[in-house]
Amino acid sequence: MNYLDIVNLVFAILYGITGAIALHYIVFAIVGIFKRKTYPSTDERLKYGLIIPARNEEAVVGNLIKSIQKNNYPQEKLHIFVIAHNCTDKTAEIARSLGATVYEYNNPSECTMGYAFRYLFKQIEKDYGTQSYDGFFLFNADNILDENYFIKMNDAFVAHGRKDIITSYRNSKNFGENTLSACYGIYFLYGCLLESKGRSVLNCSTRVQGTGYVINSELVKNGWNYVTLTEDWEFTADQIIGQNKIYYCDEAVFYDEQPTTLRVMWRQRVRWCRGRWLVCLARLKDLLKSLFTPKRRNGNKNKFSVYDMTVKVLPVFIITTLLFFARIVAVFLAPALFPNEFTFNGVLLEWLATSGITLGVGYIGLMLSAVLVYFVERKRIKNVSFMTKVLSCLAWPIFLAIATPAEFVAIFSKNLGWKEIPHKNTTSFEDLNKKSKTN
Repeated sequence: MNYLDIVNLVFAILYGITGAIALHYIVFAIVGIFKRKTYPSTDERLKYGLIIPARNEEAVVGNLIKSIQKNNYPQEKLHIFVIAHNCTDKTAEIARSLGATVYEYNNPSECTMGYAFRYLFKQIEKDYGTQSYDGFFLFNADNILDENYFIKMNDAFVAHGRKDIITSYRNSKNFGENTLSACYGIYFLYGCLLESKGRSVLNCSTRVQGTGYVINSELVKNGWNYVTLTEDWEFTADQIIGQNKIYYCDEAVFYDEQPTTLRVMWRQRVRWCRGRWLVCLARLKDLLKSLFTPKRRNGNKNKFSVYDMTVKVLPVFIITTLLFFARIVAVFLAPALFPNEFTFNGVLLEWLATSGITLGVGYIGLMLSAVLVYFVERKRIKNVSFMTKVLSCLAWPIFLAIATPAEFVAIFSKNLGWKEIPHKNTTSFEDLNKKSKTN
């Protein structure tokens, strides 16, 4: 066994260990493709507060409110709250004209969505009492809800004794607008199909993705405490540490708008990465403590979900990238260390061949995973042209790979602030309902 054989073996082992810690993802994916958890219908109709943060969302907030009002659920059981957060447009005026309870909050130094939630829950407690509601739904202003959204989410919430968090199927209202929006659409359906479905079927906690979930009012009796750039990751980590489970309701569908330009996409991806870094730094210690503390001492019966979340917050892209460059250095040391055995050109050709095969197989595998999403979810993906599907499948591995430079940029973006993502798509409840009935 020569030097290069040893290098290849060592790095194969390291890559194997890195892959092994996330091997359970494959199990969840396979289960999610073939199985889904459904919930029995209930006649019990719980009372919910609906939380809508909005920053300059005059173009879309009205469509969300109308989709709520046209849902097949008793309207007296739904109380719409809008927090117009650092707005300079007519968001508050439009929401009030449609019957929502609107609060306005202006503080440029507190600009993340978590701050909007924190302020709004304080006002609800003061004016209505958070405990007067069975639960709260958290949405984005650009969302549109399927007509049976609340019925299905209520079924799941009741089935789990009103204590667990329930998240829902996240589709895109502008899925087919261009290749980038289609990649985003694949991304969120990927999370539903290959992550959340299997976890819920196997009684393992999933995570919330942005919004579109319901929580028990007990969780906010002392207010909302998650204000980082990615409050959904922070909230998820705390719930799993605290032994609260997050389940997924595949029958409850909501739609949101995806970015369509590279500039907005990059800004959002860096923000996501920065937020996850902050959660990793803030929660990794508690996750590991909960994972390795014996059950008899902390009573945590949700060990596998804790392990799963620990893997999720780890900077996997950075770890694999560092391993990749470490292998390059080790390989190209061969001619210097053993000049009589290796030449630079020979090492270069061998490295190009092995790296090319690895990257090629990885690219094809990821591309086929996008094809799989389109095939399995074909009945739910509307108005996407064949060419857009082809281009988005080809671009999907690149879309994922962008996470690597975004992760590195996020490390050094200490003063990264939240900037609004422009929402201009005016797809309505009627548009989506008509599409679902004609397909």
